[in-house]
Amino acid sequence: MTGVMALSSPTSAGTLFVCATPIGNLQDVSLRLLETLKSVDLVAAEDTRITLKLLSHFGIKKPLVSYHQHSSPQRTEQLLARLKAGASIALVCNAGTPAISDPGVPLVREALKAGIRVVPVPGPSAVTAALSIAGLSAQRFLFLGFLPRHPSERRAMLELVKALPFTLVLYEAPHRLTETLDDLLAVLGDRTVTLCRELTKVHEEVCLTTLSELCRRFRAEKPLGEFTFVVEGATMTTPPVDDATIDETLQQLLGQGWSVKEAAKEIARRFGIARSQAYRRALQIRRKT
Repeated sequence: MTGVMALSSPTSAGTLFVCATPIGNLQDVSLRLLETLKSVDLVAAEDTRITLKLLSHFGIKKPLVSYHQHSSPQRTEQLLARLKAGASIALVCNAGTPAISDPGVPLVREALKAGIRVVPVPGPSAVTAALSIAGLSAQRFLFLGFLPRHPSERRAMLELVKALPFTLVLYEAPHRLTETLDDLLAVLGDRTVTLCRELTKVHEEVCLTTLSELCRRFRAEKPLGEFTFVVEGATMTTPPVDDATIDETLQQLLGQGWSVKEAAKEIARRFGIARSQAYRRALQIRRKT
């Protein structure tokens, strides 16, 4: 169902159900989700083909309309009109919870502004699933979603959060994985990280490691699947270090007879920066002296 939707004429507004769907394993579906999908008048889906498979698996037949990140404002207006006319609509994304790095925010916002009842049907989310098995503190965390695609914008965002004492959670696609890992290591330093790949699926992998180890692994191995990373936050006792302090320390070490390689290793350990970054700075200082 992709054309203009006819309006019904109930006297009271309907309800928008924001529904979390399985992120891989269909057995994670909730009884409440199934009852909601059976009861609504319409399902607004990020990809109607994927949602149709979900509905068919559980023997549910409902009209489907696409609603994704590239949907026009007119599609939001059409769905809002249905809600105002009394229809109940289930909003779903391909996997997980709508509006959490997935489509849905414009419709939810406009429904709330119009006084329409918006109801969460909670369930699977890669963010909370990854945090629960990461082995890192989840008392306070910062969800970054997908980092910017452009390298300079990606590094700029990481610069904004590198001094924060919050566990970081982010997603990445396999074709951008190595670049993102390199930037994480360069900006954040060699931190502990939990790799969560293909969560709840057949080839699920969870690995507690370091950013440098992941960089080495995926230089030699083609990344496959969907990735969620949980990265340890900055320690509150260690303030962010500036370049001048790093250079001054490097000069001291090199002046004491340390080799460039040894000095870079020590700087990386002491200040939590990438060893390759420390090596380049040490090499520049050595050339100037």
